[in-house]
Amino acid sequence: MQTRNPLLNDFAELMTDAFSAAQAAGEEAQSVFRAQADKMAARMDFVSREEFDVVKAVAQAARDEADALKARIEALEKAATGPVVKKAPAKKPAARKSTAKKPATGRKTD
Repeated sequence: MQTRNPLLNDFAELMTDAFSAAQAAGEEAQSVFRAQADKMAARMDFVSREEFDVVKAVAQAARDEADALKARIEALEKAATGPVVKKAPAKKPAARKSTAKKPATGRKTD
């Protein structure tokens, strides 16, 4: 036959309550920490993962379109009389020297 000790029963109930209270306090601390981290991230102007993925997809689409347009331009250049040769800029004509006499310096020599 088993006897029940009221002291051990009270101690077991106390430990169960203490464990439940500690677990609730831990969950509360975690939620407060998460809220503070979210506030700090909002102040630092971080973007969400979804926003980043959208911008990344738009950038990739723009890059693909630019590559396609570049290939199209190259094909059109080849079709129009072969590769386009860039001309060197024309040289400017040299400035002509003046044949007029230089003015006197204002000194008299005898």
